[in-house]
Amino acid sequence: MSTNPFLLKSTLEYELPPFALITEAHYLEAFYAGTEEQLAEIAEILAQVEVTFENTIEALERSGATLNRVLYVFYNKSSSDTNDRIDAIEAEIAPKLAAHSDAIRLNPQLFSRIKHLSENASNLTEEQAWLVERYFRDFAHAGAELSEASRDRVKQINEELSSLQTQFGKKLLADTNDLAVVVEDLSELDGLTENQIAACRAAAESRGLKDKWLITAMNFTGHPLLSSLKNRALREKVMKNSLLKGDRNNENDTKEVLLNTVKLRAERAKLFGLKTHAEFVLQEQTAANPANVHAMLRKLAPAAVKNAQREGQDIQEIISRAESYDLASWDWDFYTEKVRAEKYSLDTAAMKPYFELESVLVNGVFFAAEKLYGLTFKERPDLVGYHPEARVFEVFNEDGSAVGLYIGDFYTRDSKRGGAWMNSLVRQSRLLDQKPVVVNNMNISKPPKGEPTLLSYSETTTLFHEFGHAIHGLLSNVTYPRVSGTAVQRDFVEFPSQVNEMWILWPEVLDNYAIHYQTGERLPQEWVEKLNESSTFNEGHATTSYLAAAILDLAWHSLEDISKVTSVSEFEDQAIRDYGLDYAPVPTRYRSSYFSHIFAGGYSAGYYGYIWSEVLDADTVEWFKENGGLSRKNGDHFRNTLMSRGGSVDSMQMFRNFRGRDAQIEPLLRRRGLTQQA
Repeated sequence: MSTNPFLLKSTLEYELPPFALITEAHYLEAFYAGTEEQLAEIAEILAQVEVTFENTIEALERSGATLNRVLYVFYNKSSSDTNDRIDAIEAEIAPKLAAHSDAIRLNPQLFSRIKHLSENASNLTEEQAWLVERYFRDFAHAGAELSEASRDRVKQINEELSSLQTQFGKKLLADTNDLAVVVEDLSELDGLTENQIAACRAAAESRGLKDKWLITAMNFTGHPLLSSLKNRALREKVMKNSLLKGDRNNENDTKEVLLNTVKLRAERAKLFGLKTHAEFVLQEQTAANPANVHAMLRKLAPAAVKNAQREGQDIQEIISRAESYDLASWDWDFYTEKVRAEKYSLDTAAMKPYFELESVLVNGVFFAAEKLYGLTFKERPDLVGYHPEARVFEVFNEDGSAVGLYIGDFYTRDSKRGGAWMNSLVRQSRLLDQKPVVVNNMNISKPPKGEPTLLSYSETTTLFHEFGHAIHGLLSNVTYPRVSGTAVQRDFVEFPSQVNEMWILWPEVLDNYAIHYQTGERLPQEWVEKLNESSTFNEGHATTSYLAAAILDLAWHSLEDISKVTSVSEFEDQAIRDYGLDYAPVPTRYRSSYFSHIFAGGYSAGYYGYIWSEVLDADTVEWFKENGGLSRKNGDHFRNTLMSRGGSVDSMQMFRNFRGRDAQIEPLLRRRGLTQQA
């Protein structure tokens, strides 16, 4: 018998994958065994003469257990701790997985059964009827209603797209690693803290670079250290390297991959009778169509650019007092801190000693979850994670009942893709009697052994944000895995995570975690007041940079004919210029060549979703404030009406159930300082 640990349900607590037993050799064997197993299960469904919810939809929900076990673990591994062998496995399975998925969703007999249930749903419960509707739309969106010839072409396109997505991610990670900036002289790092310098030294040593320092590239445009580096030439080098990712005409160049991706997505949309990929994607989102997205973004763009230009004038004024150069993108973060200090007497760099990782996590993130939802967290060092740095915590309700497991993997490494995210290793489901196991990944620079991990205010925000996704998965309380946890519409999924950011500066939470790691002093109240006063500070830059990326995404996926694009960079410039977002000191948060959200992830024609769902978030934050803030009563209401429901209810209906009405955009405009301009 095979000793492959994926072939049987894990016997560990919460069905935690047995990472101590898993080797790279197990992935392919389990993948192929899992696909065969699920196809056999589908054949059993089709062999049933009578069509019932139980022998069709429920059977589909139970199918693919082995495949799910291996895929949840593998794709977490490939994003957080990859290597050449993992990359090769991903390249092999990606197109085969797409073909397997299509073999199920494009099966005419199976779709006929689902359609029959959809047309005869009167005897189903509300939850069952909604699940049937989700399956019907999933299959139709996959192409189940197309002609046989069109279905065959969709299958080919999906396989090709899955391979291209894998290629993009692999090339981008390699190029991001290659574009790290090596620093030869310590004096060049003037402005950095001892802890930051030590982290750069440790990064260099991890690559075998003795007596050097390394500034590793981020997945987005720019770098957190640009706010502190005094050496302008080094700032310029870091920024320019950042903008070059995937665009150097070398073996890791991603432009050909992204152009082929856009071409295939446009072709697939036409098979569905639609003009563009954006129309194809958005018909399944809460936004419904591109026109609705543009209507909102065009309300924001002019005001955002005006704010950014005004911020740029403030920065140029400070530069001109001592220097003769014009503001450039690599100057923005550095001089923004000077403007902040001058306008608000606030130095965010000085706050880092108050944001020590362990305190932020335990006394901040976990503490807020306890106050709001009654959750408690107990670290379980006896449970083995997928990497030595992955820490496992058991999560309990207030009454002591088990919720699931939370795994935190916080440090950057060359084997981890950039950014921050949440994954599920086990999805909650009453049908399968499973509790959730969720993972948070971040890319915090790891200090030398024995030194504290001090976070920036931005990194603290990211941790609260990603934990919001984790809570969404942990609080899930649904019957069916298809609608578990974060399985909601793409432009709704960021909403719960954005809401969780509100607790960062909530007095009760802040007082509990923002404590100087050496002196024990709490973050000075005057600094907190300055943070609140400056809440709209630099929002012109942040909104403009974000909107430029969102527009790039929509521009690529609104193309009907890719042959008209002769240059990726020229297309980018034109798309941003046409929207009025072209302001040289504020580059787009992602250039196309490193826009992994849309070319190596699931956000194609969906990056707008961050600000789309922020409308809901800002309105929700106002609700919490109006109703007393951080309380169990409020947490229970949010949990019961929304957080625990996964995708088992229409997304906007869930919001209405929570808020009592539709969302309003005014709270978002106020938050981003756009009210007057808009």
